[in-house]
Amino acid sequence: MSRLTDLLRQLRSADAQLGADLEKEIAALIKRRSFGLVFERHQPEAVELAGQPVRRTSKVRVLPPRGDTVKGDQRLWRVESLDVEDRAQVARLLEANSEAPESATAAVDDLVVVAEFEDKIYPGLVETGRIENGGDKPFHTVINAENFHALEMLTYTHRGKIDAIYIDPPYNTGARDWKYNNDYVEGDDDYRHSKWLAFMERRLLVARELLNPDDAVLIVTIDEKEYLRLGMLLEQTFPAARIQMVAAQIAPQGNPRNQQFYRTDEYVFFVGFGAASPAPLALGDSWRSGTGDAPTKNINWASLLRTGSERRRQDRPSMFYPIFVENTDRGARIRSFGAPFYGDDFTEVGAPAGTAAVWPIGRDGEIRRWQVSVESAERLRADGFLKAGRWNAGRTAIQYLARSNQQGILNGSIETSGRSWDGSYLVSDDHTPTFVPGTLWKVPSHDATRYGTQLIPRLLPSRKFPFPKSLYAVEDALRFYLKNREDAVILDFFAGSGTTAHAVMRLNHADQGRRQCISITNNEVSADEQEKLRKQGLRPGDLDWERLGICDYITKPRIRAAITGKTPDGSPIKGDYKFTDEFPMADGFEENAAFFTLTYESPLSVRHNRAFERIAPMLWLRAGSTGRIIDDLGDRGWDISEVYAVLENIDATDDFFRATQAAPEVRTVFVVTDDDAAFQMVCRELTSDLHVVQLYESYLQNFEINQGRGF
Repeated sequence: MSRLTDLLRQLRSADAQLGADLEKEIAALIKRRSFGLVFERHQPEAVELAGQPVRRTSKVRVLPPRGDTVKGDQRLWRVESLDVEDRAQVARLLEANSEAPESATAAVDDLVVVAEFEDKIYPGLVETGRIENGGDKPFHTVINAENFHALEMLTYTHRGKIDAIYIDPPYNTGARDWKYNNDYVEGDDDYRHSKWLAFMERRLLVARELLNPDDAVLIVTIDEKEYLRLGMLLEQTFPAARIQMVAAQIAPQGNPRNQQFYRTDEYVFFVGFGAASPAPLALGDSWRSGTGDAPTKNINWASLLRTGSERRRQDRPSMFYPIFVENTDRGARIRSFGAPFYGDDFTEVGAPAGTAAVWPIGRDGEIRRWQVSVESAERLRADGFLKAGRWNAGRTAIQYLARSNQQGILNGSIETSGRSWDGSYLVSDDHTPTFVPGTLWKVPSHDATRYGTQLIPRLLPSRKFPFPKSLYAVEDALRFYLKNREDAVILDFFAGSGTTAHAVMRLNHADQGRRQCISITNNEVSADEQEKLRKQGLRPGDLDWERLGICDYITKPRIRAAITGKTPDGSPIKGDYKFTDEFPMADGFEENAAFFTLTYESPLSVRHNRAFERIAPMLWLRAGSTGRIIDDLGDRGWDISEVYAVLENIDATDDFFRATQAAPEVRTVFVVTDDDAAFQMVCRELTSDLHVVQLYESYLQNFEINQGRGF
């Protein structure tokens, strides 16, 4: 290699750019494996950014005339200048990546900006809507973007912070189900497998930087077309992780395969990092796939009525009191408690309107006492450990969980399924055992047709999405790892119809969690729909085109419908959620969600604080996606939201310091200055428990470093 190094040095002195390019290619060849998974790392992908403004130096393609359905000129051009001719903006172009570049002229309206994955990008976000129905809970976010660039953006906001990634990538069936370099990959493409691997590797390498190395899980679903290659790719990308593959039945009816067996299942890879491991859950018999699924007996509700020794009223008079229960559409519920009764005729005690008084009376008529005092009973009910049984007026059973069971629930050793409608914990009234299942899942709720394809029209009548996952399959996969992590951050960068975010909301509903999901999807229009739209003279970027894209037509409306419990036309969603947490879909969820579109900023604009409005949502994401976004610092040059603060006016630090001291929930402070001394002064004045970030140095440095990946 020393001789080659000398030659490269000589070449760089004669032609610096050629020398650098050749050195890059040689480095890639040296890194190429001669063992394991070997594939062609194709030229870096390029993505068309419809709607992005054309500027001087922009890299662009020339679009075909409106109405044409043929593939247009795929050459890349660099915008040399922008002029106005006949009241229309015109661009002077020079061919990019060519030894003998041609020049051309084109109307700006006929150009689309292109970003190649080797280009430096400086991302921002523009908010396109939100829904607030969850109080102070963190927001779920949906980002309309090319997912590689969105992942790059998250390296600034969530590096090492993601607790779980669930993705359902393109299965590479050859049925025009994904694009590489703006072209659908066909079944007869000899390089479709290596293109798919290059496509996946680039994204997984960035995703690796986002996962919490101490405790996180990556879940990837795939079918038989690529599962072997995916398994090897995961092993090479995550050599220190624990990788296991599950076979899951998703199509009990079977999908035909030409000259092959019917396909009924798919494969789910679980990639565990650090302490991550599946927790035992309360599961039905359908989850058992072998004798290794050894169930652990769970606990049941016991009667609050005292039995055995010292059970009589006179043994503990203060534990003789009425419990007032009411009958609702969902069953019996404890409304309130009466004071201890020390008189003679307890039947004279009146019950509040609409309730019945339940006294500790044995079936044989013996006057007894409760197991606990009235104060303890009130506390047990508030904590979810006391409830009413089946309605039977004054003979309704009052049930509680013993102290050892309470402790087991609180420390996670006893499995629950969240809380019921009356506030009590859902713990195995039906003796459901808890266990970790085997690697063969044949669970009725994972039927992708019934609980995926047929679910979408309930939420979005007349709209369709190809091959959505069963809502409950995604929920179950995540629950094994997030059951005891109520503040987890989940990422799906192939979000599609938004099933992962929907599943996370169901997890939160079951246990009042505060998990948040980041969903990334593009606004691609299906291949068949594209041809129709092009014949109508439409192009990507046109309003009538974009409104039919995945993000705007399916993902965002689905999440909005799930939260509100209403379809896009305002009608209540019909039907009920099933299985682990059953309730009407029309009830919606107490959740918040915000929607964004990725933008591409100029580093100069960022450095001179001219892009703050578009960088602001990234600061909000980095601070936890809670509360409002600080997008305007006003005349005073600083602002404080619920959990973070931004300071630009260094001369106003005294007021800013006082305000932060009065805001104990603030955990992150962003300081806009390129003066290191001023930044250090601010750090010294703030309390040590605050995370202080310098803008825009940290932002610009992050995306400069990202370009060293060697894709």
